Amino acid sequence: MDFMFIVTIFLIGFVGSYVSGMLGIGGSIIKYPMLLYIPPLLGLAAFSAHEVSGISAVQVFFATIGGVWAYRKGGYLNKTLIGYMGISILIGSFIGGYGSKLLSEGGINITYGTLALIAAVMMFIPKKGIDNIPLDQVKFNKSLATVLAFIVGIGAGIVGAAGAFLLVPIMLVVLKIPTRMTIASSLAITFLSSIGATIGKITTGQVEYLPALIMVVASLIASPLGAMAGKKVNTKILQITLALLIAGTAIKIWFDILS
Repeated sequence: MDFMFIVTIFLIGFVGSYVSGMLGIGGSIIKYPMLLYIPPLLGLAAFSAHEVSGISAVQVFFATIGGVWAYRKGGYLNKTLIGYMGISILIGSFIGGYGSKLLSEGGINITYGTLALIAAVMMFIPKKGIDNIPLDQVKFNKSLATVLAFIVGIGAGIVGAAGAFLLVPIMLVVLKIPTRMTIASSLAITFLSSIGATIGKITTGQVEYLPALIMVVASLIASPLGAMAGKKVNTKILQITLALLIAGTAIKIWFDILS
């Protein structure tokens, strides 16, 4: 592994983790395509879809720790929401992560593209009034939250993500959770999800440990910085930024699948 390769992996991890901390996502929505496309574009060794998903799973585990720590104060973490969705997504992500070894490279990319497309559509649905709800008066449908988290967990486990890029629009659009509480709580739920996905990937031999370690170091530095920035940015800007990132990624993935 040469110096250029190490620097490239570190920068991918840093950029992805900064954005993940700021927007309340695990970062795989960004890092998955970056790991898949950037190294070969620069003439470096290419990762397979299985390797990318394995590296992403490990990195997300550490990136979300930093983000949650930055949001631990201020009443943004909804413990009831985290409990219901976190346990459910942990089970689903382990099933998806372990079962992903049965899928082809194309199957993993199609799963990722489908999740990203659904998330992109949901992010552009109007979300009126949710940020006017006091944080201590937020209510949600517990059964619906549990079922949706389990389904997201299975798909996210397959691609080595923690599913926050789909959890965030679900929490905003379906469960009507205020934006900043969504960002903070989704990071905690994503952390639990990443445990299942990481165990599933490691036990099936889908993790390249050195690139994963480089990504982890980058994430521990960048994720808290992104979370601090996210507290200062207007919630509408956060929503629009996430929507554009998800939509762009979905378009790129499906273009490659269909071409």
